[in-house]
Amino acid sequence: MSTTTVEKPRTGGPGSGLGGDWRVIVRNDNHNTFDHVAETLARVLPGITVEQGHKFAESIDSKGQAIVWSGPRETAEHYWEQLEAAGLTMAPLERG
Repeated sequence: MSTTTVEKPRTGGPGSGLGGDWRVIVRNDNHNTFDHVAETLARVLPGITVEQGHKFAESIDSKGQAIVWSGPRETAEHYWEQLEAAGLTMAPLERG
């Protein structure tokens, strides 16, 4: 008996398998100040200024959460852990 291998068409581009971007999401809470959120984001995330951190804090406050960084899983886990350790309220990591 012979078997035939059927190759299914690719539904995504290269890198769409187990890789892809992971989202680091900060949630709104009642115990972190805008300044603490902004300063923590600026300290932990590369390229984020305190001013940009304040914009994220405003978005988190008005929308309930914000994606503050996305990229490779290992890096996302690192940033997620640092932000949580600083007291921010984190959503579980999510693949984008």
